[in-house]
Amino acid sequence: MTRNAERVHTDRAELDRLGHLIEQLPNGAHVVLRMEDGDAIEGIVAARPIAQVFFGPGGEEGTNAVLRLEQPALDQPESAGWRDVWVDRIQAVRRLDPE
Repeated sequence: MTRNAERVHTDRAELDRLGHLIEQLPNGAHVVLRMEDGDAIEGIVAARPIAQVFFGPGGEEGTNAVLRLEQPALDQPESAGWRDVWVDRIQAVRRLDPE
C-alpha cells in the first residue's frame, strides 16, 4: 500500500512540532483545532495519531500524521460523521474537556 501526503517533513524542528501536537491529542479528547488556513474544527479524537513515513509529491520520504476526528450528532445530526486531518496543518489544539 502506498502512503502519499501533500507534505512530508524531515526537519528536526518540524518533527518536534508534530510530536508536540500528537501529545495533545489523546484518545477520546474533545478538542477544537485551529488550522493553518484559519478554520476551526471541533471533534473527538478517535485515536491518538501516530507519526508515520509517507511519500511527498516528488516521491521524497518524510514524516506526517493523520488525525481522525469523530464529529458526534449532538446538536446537528446531519453533520455527524468523522473527518481525517493532517496533523501538520494544525496550528493549535484547545481541549474542551477536562484533561
